Amino acid sequence: MKSGVRALGVAESFRGDDASVDRSTLAGAVVRRDRVVDGLGYAACTVGGTDATAAVESLVDDVARPDVRYVLLGAVAPAWYNLLDLSRIHEAAERPVLAVTFEASDGLEAGLRDAFSGPELQQRLETYRSLPDRRDVSVNDETVYVRHLGCDADEAREIVRAFTPDGGRPEPLRVARLAARAANAYLGDRE
Repeated sequence: MKSGVRALGVAESFRGDDASVDRSTLAGAVVRRDRVVDGLGYAACTVGGTDATAAVESLVDDVARPDVRYVLLGAVAPAWYNLLDLSRIHEAAERPVLAVTFEASDGLEAGLRDAFSGPELQQRLETYRSLPDRRDVSVNDETVYVRHLGCDADEAREIVRAFTPDGGRPEPLRVARLAARAANAYLGDRE
């Protein structure tokens, strides 16, 4: 993969220490494979809501130029189970979408059942069950877990490894997480 290939990484930051905060900050970072940051954008979603997919679609519209080849997401359930609909994001992005997570998990169904009931639970379960299966990917002596649409498993593994020069976090997600945390800190200081 050429050094100038770009990916949009989307990560979240939430100030969980303040119960009055009902918004979570999403940052999108366009990063070239050679680690050059080439663009940033921001969106917000509701903690415990159902608007995270729309927020990511907004970031894709705002930041993902035609030269961005991939969209990498740092979660499937940001902002306290505000589940992402990867099919919708893939359709909006018109390029491969990979959700990369960093911990082994038995899944989210038990947590969803503890946190929600009725139609709120059913909507989240439908979205969660529609997600592609997670596959473990070994990268730099670490394991990450990848769900992917728009590419096969081999290409997904190649994308994750190409954008992860050190450690186990792909560079677009690392930069997006830093940007989201900085924006959240700034917003917190302004309140």
